[in-house]
This record gives sequence, structure tokens and C-alpha cells, in this order.
Amino acid sequence: MIGYIAGSSFITILVLLVLSVYFIVTFWVFIDRFRLLRNRIDIEAMSLKSLYKGLTNSSSENSIFSTYIKQISSPTTTILEIAASDAVRLATKNLTLLSIIASTSPFIGLFGTVVGILETFGKLANQHSAALNVVAPAISEALVATAAGILVAIFAYSFHLILKRQAYELSSLLTSQSKMLLSKLETTKKV
Repeated sequence: MIGYIAGSSFITILVLLVLSVYFIVTFWVFIDRFRLLRNRIDIEAMSLKSLYKGLTNSSSENSIFSTYIKQISSPTTTILEIAASDAVRLATKNLTLLSIIASTSPFIGLFGTVVGILETFGKLANQHSAALNVVAPAISEALVATAAGILVAIFAYSFHLILKRQAYELSSLLTSQSKMLLSKLETTKKV
């Protein structure tokens, strides 16, 4: 690997550096958002379960709704929708970054490969004859950039889909909890 990098051009090294940063950012975003979403989902699921079982007429203390409900005398549909929207917006922060990484990394890798192949053919032009044993290693080295780009894209796209599904689950829990809170409020007002 060190021999490959030492023999590579500036563009190829730059491409691999950018893809390395993409790879690190992809994992950082995934781990950060996944932990946050799992924590939020667990809290909201327990709060919703308490509401379903009739153990309480309000959301749990840790629920996102709790902060909003404390600030007003009576929850409304609008307030609960705002709370749910804020929670989902914060939970899905940086998902666009994963989408950008997933869509651009193969092109960045391909750019590195094209430049590497162009350099190889440029070097071969100065020689009178070129055998396969001279061309093949140079082209295979150039293809490393494409492989790196595809690898980064696979992780970024997969993580994006996993987090998107987690965000949907959170949104669904918040919507159900909001409807449950409003129905309990209406029941209390009627009595």
C-alpha cells in the first residue's frame, strides 16, 4: 500500500484522501445519529406504552412532548405537531450528508481512476513498445480509486437507509403518542 501511494500522482493521492475523509464522516454520522435515534425511540416507545396501558394521562418525563406540554396549560394538535417535527428534524440532522457522500464518492473514485489511466498512457507514449506486464499493474493501481469510491458509497447509502428507517419509526411513535395525548385530553374534558 505504501509502495502504491509513493508511486501515485498527486491527484490519485488527493482522491484517496477525500474518500478516506468521506469514509470517516460516514461512520461518524451513522454512529452519532443511530445512538441518538435508538435512545429517542426507546424513550418514546415507553411513553406511548404507558399511555396505551392507561398508567398515565400524559407523556413520560423524558418524552419530547414533556418539555412542550410543561410550557403550556393544555396541549393542542399544533403544539404536538411542532414538537414532533422538531424532534424528527434534529434526529435526521446530517442524513443529507450521507446521501451526498453516497452519490458523489463513486464519481470521485472514477475521476481518480481516469486520471491514473491517463497518466499511464502518457508514460507509455514515451516508450517504443508496451507489454501487458507493464500496462496491467499501472491500470490496476488506477482502479483502486474506483474501488475505494464504491466501498464508501456502499456504506454511506446503507447507513442512510438505516437511519431513514429509524427516523420514520420515531416519527410514527411521536404521531401515535400525539394522538393518544389529545384523545386522553378530550376524554378528561368531557368528564
